[in-house]
Amino acid sequence: MWRRALVMAGAVLIPFVVALPAEANAEAATVVPVRITGDPAKRFNIVIVGDGYTAAEMPKFRQHVDRHVNVLLTLEPFRTYRSYLNVYSVEVPSGESGVDCDPDLTSPRRDTPLNMGFWGGCNSASVQRLLTVDNAALSRYADLVTGTNAGNRQLLAIGNSDTYGGAGGTYATASGGNALSALITPHELGHSLGGLDDEYDYYSRGARGDKYNGAEPSSIHHTLLTTQQMRSERAKWWRWLGEPSESGGTIGRYEGGLYSGTGVWRPSKHSMMKSLGYYFDQVSRERMTERISAKTSILQGGTPDTAPIGADRAVWVETLHPAGHPLTVTWRLDGRELPTHGSRSIDLRHLRLSPGKHTLTATVADPTPFVRDPAIRAALTKTRTWTVDTAIKTPPDTTPLGFTSSTPTDRPVGGEDVVYVETSRPVPVSWAIDGRRVPTPGNDRDIELKRLRLKGSHTLTASIPGRTLTWKVDATDPVAKFELSTPVSSATRPGRPPEYVFNGPFTMKLTSTDDTPGATVMEFRVNGDGWYNYFGWPTDANAPFLFTAEGTNIDNLVYGKLGEPRLSPWDDVPPGYGRHTIEYRAIDPAGNIGESGKFIVTLQRP
Repeated sequence: MWRRALVMAGAVLIPFVVALPAEANAEAATVVPVRITGDPAKRFNIVIVGDGYTAAEMPKFRQHVDRHVNVLLTLEPFRTYRSYLNVYSVEVPSGESGVDCDPDLTSPRRDTPLNMGFWGGCNSASVQRLLTVDNAALSRYADLVTGTNAGNRQLLAIGNSDTYGGAGGTYATASGGNALSALITPHELGHSLGGLDDEYDYYSRGARGDKYNGAEPSSIHHTLLTTQQMRSERAKWWRWLGEPSESGGTIGRYEGGLYSGTGVWRPSKHSMMKSLGYYFDQVSRERMTERISAKTSILQGGTPDTAPIGADRAVWVETLHPAGHPLTVTWRLDGRELPTHGSRSIDLRHLRLSPGKHTLTATVADPTPFVRDPAIRAALTKTRTWTVDTAIKTPPDTTPLGFTSSTPTDRPVGGEDVVYVETSRPVPVSWAIDGRRVPTPGNDRDIELKRLRLKGSHTLTASIPGRTLTWKVDATDPVAKFELSTPVSSATRPGRPPEYVFNGPFTMKLTSTDDTPGATVMEFRVNGDGWYNYFGWPTDANAPFLFTAEGTNIDNLVYGKLGEPRLSPWDDVPPGYGRHTIEYRAIDPAGNIGESGKFIVTLQRP
């Protein structure tokens, strides 16, 4: 049986043909919960399936998953909406190690459960970095994760390879062990989940693309319009124009994209969909926020609204809980807003309703600053309506009292997180830090740790009668350190960043220390540009990052280019030479972003 598919990978959109293997051996697979925040039927589920890992190599697969997930959750909007996500891995022991045609078309074909392969499945008309998968086999293994389906999940296949590669179509793929692999995953999810296009200005690396000659692109982040036209027509990313870009620079109009070098424009100089290592810019981030939210519902449940209810009871709603901010809940009775201060429940007995029927509504909305499009904002708003009849007597609620969901308790939470609980009945929740109660007026389902300004390690508890949940709060920021190659000279002055002088290329190695187990993510930026993920060096994750005036060409992509200096002591300095400020920081597995450090480098002309 043969199956034809179409996938998007990096710079190409290529049809490929793969042979489907025999029926997936479900008995040999193991579902592993990686990060669980609630019932999979009520969450957006990312299911990661490994291919080409033998039974003895499963620890390696787990390390790859940990790295991919930790990097993903440092990137917005995944960072803010990580409490919307369940992450599962499916461990499928392979009879052979590796994937097909890795790294060359002459390399062996491997007998693996997902039949992953480079070169678009060993297709000589494809490109090496196109890493394809048997979609049917991937789906069969993902179906082992109970409660997930095509409507509430995203599949990611990770291949046992150190070669750079991936793809984004219906499903996403990435190699597991390349230095850049963990950055391939969010880029491909931009395609598969976000429906975003590549912002590359080339079709094949090393050859700038031809001029774009088509009509106005359907892509939300490509246009033919000028900034004046975008504003006057209220089109494309007009709402974000002039904003400092999350990926560096300013949201504006930059030529190149959709594999064309000229004739079409994108919002940012570089972002996740153009250059791996940078963040999603605001335009892409808004789309990803929309798509993540669409995989679940911000209004998860509550008092049933299918029949009239009595006025002698409490009414409640169950919401989702972003890790960066609480959702808003607004209650209205017969159209009049009630002063509930965001509470998730309201006791009708306190309202002294006049006899007869009344209309009660609860509107849940996400006030995220990531969204400016009113249509998307409306999609992030849900309302539940009840008819309240004072003639109805409510029978006693015999539902056993307990916690139904919460921020995971099996790992530390960050010092600026929003921690949440949900209960089976609308009862008050009491929060405490190190045994001392913390007031939560109005909404007692969430506690915003940021407002407490914690430092160090603490114990957080949430209690209802007969039940208590406990978390470790990690409010200790990770500490990043840098190590440079030997400079020509250096200077350290009190209260000022250290300065170094180099006569040629220099290297920077970043390391970090932290009190939370797991992979720490490190970032740096040059001359105030966008924060960039530190991954070592593209050809060796253990090698330091190399800076040069013009950068280093690796597979026709340039890394470590210093570009224009921020401040130069000379008038005729070529681009890249001169004085540069480099900042660096670390993000720990609990989500704490450490204080950034910086140093100054002067690169002299040879």
